[in-house]
Amino acid sequence: QVQLVESGGGPVAAGGSLRLSCAASGYTGRDFCMGWFRQGSGKEREGVVTLNSNGGFTNYARSVNGRFTISQDNANNTLYLQMNTLRPEDTAMYYCAAKFGTWGAYCSLVASGYDYWGQGTQVTVSS
Repeated sequence: QVQLVESGGGPVAAGGSLRLSCAASGYTGRDFCMGWFRQGSGKEREGVVTLNSNGGFTNYARSVNGRFTISQDNANNTLYLQMNTLRPEDTAMYYCAAKFGTWGAYCSLVASGYDYWGQGTQVTVSS
C-alpha cells in the first residue's frame, strides 16, 4: 500500500520561504514520477513541479520556476519542495503525488495522470 504524507505547510508572509516534505512508503519499484501539485480555493488542481527517478529530470510550472526547488532524499524516501519568494497567489493546498513505471524524460504536470496522492498540506501566504 503506497502512502504519501505531506508536512511543512503553514502561514507565511509574502516574500518568505517554506519547505514542504513528502514521506513515501509502501512501494518497491525504482522507476517513478513524483511531484507537487496545488489547489487553490475555487480552482482546479495544477501541477507545480515533477521529478523523474530516471535521470532526475525536473519539470516546473512557469509560475514557480526560479522560486521553487524540488529535491529528494532517497535514503529516507522523502520528497521536498523548497519554496522561496512566496506570493499570495501561491496560497493553496499542496499535494504530493506519484505514479510508478517508466515514463518519458519529463514527468507530466497533469494531475489526472497520477495514481497516488497524499492528504495535502495548506500553505497560506499573506500580503
